[in-house]
Amino acid sequence: MSEQPVFFFDCDNCLYHKNYGIQAMMRERIVQYFERMGFPQEEARTLRERYFLDYGLSLRGLIKHHQIDAVEYDKQVDGTLPLEDVLKPDPELRDMIHGLKIRKWVFTNAYLPHAERCLKIMGLSDEFEGITYANYKDPDFDCKPELASFKRAMKEAGISDPSLCYLVDDSGANIDAAKALGWTTVHVADDPATSNHGDYQIDDIHSLHKVLPDLWK
Repeated sequence: MSEQPVFFFDCDNCLYHKNYGIQAMMRERIVQYFERMGFPQEEARTLRERYFLDYGLSLRGLIKHHQIDAVEYDKQVDGTLPLEDVLKPDPELRDMIHGLKIRKWVFTNAYLPHAERCLKIMGLSDEFEGITYANYKDPDFDCKPELASFKRAMKEAGISDPSLCYLVDDSGANIDAAKALGWTTVHVADDPATSNHGDYQIDDIHSLHKVLPDLWK
């Protein structure tokens, strides 16, 4: 039996628009976590940014250099985000995703509880077959844009042919990594006209069907 193509959807700042400000709230909570560890605010902000750039997630730098408990970190950072006050059901997005003719899978660098909260609030939980997430219980967990993360997503989704994989993501680095692997990629960009990432560029997830119309009913 031939493999069926899979469309991988990033979650944060992709399924919902970055204008909700959730990323800024998350960054502030990470800085506060550093401060509770004893770092002055300016150093906390510097470390948050440095670890994010060096390791893809600030959390990975915290694990590597400070041996923190990642699950407890998640409770104090992502777990305290007021998602229910910010996000809302998105019937238009649900209809668009529902009309996609191929398999659908969430692929996020967040821990599972955060991804599940987002999907539930937006009314999207039953639109996806599964979720590939950063497993904070594993001290050596991988995450996008690392090759291991993409291979793990393919394995969990049960697909081996990269030419049958699609990704929509707001991160240029993640898009570049997927494209190098042979995936078809759509960059959710601040300015699609100037983005040099991916096969297609859009400014909002609701436009996804417009760049790949053959995949929709």
